[in-house]
Amino acid sequence: MTMIAETAETGRWPALESVPQTPLRSRAARSLFLRAVRDLPIRVECSDGVVAGRGGPVLRVLRPEAFFARLGRDGLIGFGESYMAGEWEADDLVRVLTVFASRMDSLVPRSVRWLRPVAVPRRGPGEDGTPDNARRNVSSHYDLSNDLFSLFLDETLSYSSALFPEREGRPLVTDLASAQRRKIDRLLDLAGVGAGTRLLEIGTGWGELAIRAARRGADVRTITLSAEQRSLALERAAGVSGRIRIDLCDYREVDGEYDAIVSVEMIEAVGHRHWGAYCRALDRVLAPGGKVALQAITMPHDRMLASRNSWTWVQKYVFPGGLIPSRPALEEALATTSLRIRNDLRFGAHYAETLRIWRQTFEARGLQVRKLGFDATFRRMWDLYLAYSEAGFRSGYLDVRQFLLTREETPCSG
Repeated sequence: MTMIAETAETGRWPALESVPQTPLRSRAARSLFLRAVRDLPIRVECSDGVVAGRGGPVLRVLRPEAFFARLGRDGLIGFGESYMAGEWEADDLVRVLTVFASRMDSLVPRSVRWLRPVAVPRRGPGEDGTPDNARRNVSSHYDLSNDLFSLFLDETLSYSSALFPEREGRPLVTDLASAQRRKIDRLLDLAGVGAGTRLLEIGTGWGELAIRAARRGADVRTITLSAEQRSLALERAAGVSGRIRIDLCDYREVDGEYDAIVSVEMIEAVGHRHWGAYCRALDRVLAPGGKVALQAITMPHDRMLASRNSWTWVQKYVFPGGLIPSRPALEEALATTSLRIRNDLRFGAHYAETLRIWRQTFEARGLQVRKLGFDATFRRMWDLYLAYSEAGFRSGYLDVRQFLLTREETPCSG
């Protein structure tokens, strides 16, 4: 059993065991928070009788002293930890978080933004995406439990945005598994994957993309740093195992030459200091005339620049070492290579629907999650992570895109 599962069993969540004793920061956080929500379409109800906001989805602060103490000491990390500790709740968590995400730039008054470098926790050396850190960080999330992920993902075990059909520019939510296969097939088509294609996949997941590529007749090498994912992917790929090689391998260590490269929501785990190395690895192993299809979550460039050195709640508890790039940041990383973006499909609304389905399924199977050894604190953490992510896409703060990359000298009609 993994570290987090063991923590869940023994109830050891160190950051939650005591409330910070920082009265000055607590008072400042209370003042700033109530001022920030004053003009928002939200209603904040504190158990000490304070009510704020213009009305809308309700955020209930059950333990105001603890809530503001955590917020004052650790900012958004404290906000998340307070939810994990049961100190606040919401009737509609996604709607509450969407309000905040929609106004991320204006929540903190300009007059105190200069304090950000002092007030916001900074990334430590363990967050840097070096080979050793990357292995540990990937394992801490993806090796949690194959059984856990199988409880809320669809039958394809795809842990990335689906691509639904659309009606009038909006996702037409149908069967999630079909939409996941639709996403995969578009990526394979972008990269020109067919019979005889030498395909490299960076980030195996649980093998669905590699399996679909092999069924097209491609010869697939797929790499991962997750031993748990590799084990299950090998089982799932048994029917086409002659066409698939699954290696425990860092992207920097990949060798060979490939006609096509596909990578789905992997660059977010690389870390901004290593985006250039990631793009150079793609360039190094891509055969002449080859194509790269990437699916990536993106955020606005200014927000990426503002947050790239910060340590966030998601990094502390869910995805250590990661950072979501912007398109300009990706273009800057690609500038050190011969690869350029030729096609860019944006479909963030589809990710919001994907996450909504995952969260509903996770909530419906809470008893089964508990039986796997994950306690109530873990379940609240995971619920917040899924709701927080959905809110990011519903607000437009986050987007997801499929990019086609080719070399500058390669003509492309796509």
